[in-house]
Amino acid sequence: MRRRKVGVIISDKANKTVVVKVSYYIKHPLYKKYVRKSTKVYVHDEKNECKVGEKVMIESTRPLAKMKRWRVVRKMQ
Repeated sequence: MRRRKVGVIISDKANKTVVVKVSYYIKHPLYKKYVRKSTKVYVHDEKNECKVGEKVMIESTRPLAKMKRWRVVRKMQ
């Protein structure tokens, strides 16, 4: 089973690659308040069809390049 996440595209300048910001909540260990964290991942977009601001579902895959370990499954909107 491959991991799937949902994120927003923040850059599409590279060829067949988009940068996706994935946000999630964690509980602070001391203050017990939920804090929003985010991470940027490089995602393979074979058809160059995704644009900045779109919400996409991504899936983990084998290493495709030095930093690419994810691929676009589908657009959410």
